[in-house]
Amino acid sequence: MSKNNLSKEAETRLMTFFNNTVTPEQIAKAIRQVNFVLALGLIREHETHQQEISKLENSFFWLNELAEILNPYLDVE
Repeated sequence: MSKNNLSKEAETRLMTFFNNTVTPEQIAKAIRQVNFVLALGLIREHETHQQEISKLENSFFWLNELAEILNPYLDVE
C-alpha cells in the first residue's frame, strides 16, 4: 500500500470540515448511502462487463473502508 502525505493546507481544511461541518458519523452514513445507491443504480441500469464489475467491487470496498474509519459500524458486535 502506498502512503501519500497530505499537505498542511489539506490537513487544515479536512480538520476544519470535520470539526465544524459534519460529524464522522454523519459523513460515514452519507458515504454508505451514496455507495449503495451508486452500486445499485449501475447494476440495475447497465449490462456490466467483467472488468467493470471488478472496478465497481474495488470502489465499493474502498468507500466502505473510508466509512469504517470515520465511524466503525461493521466492527460493532
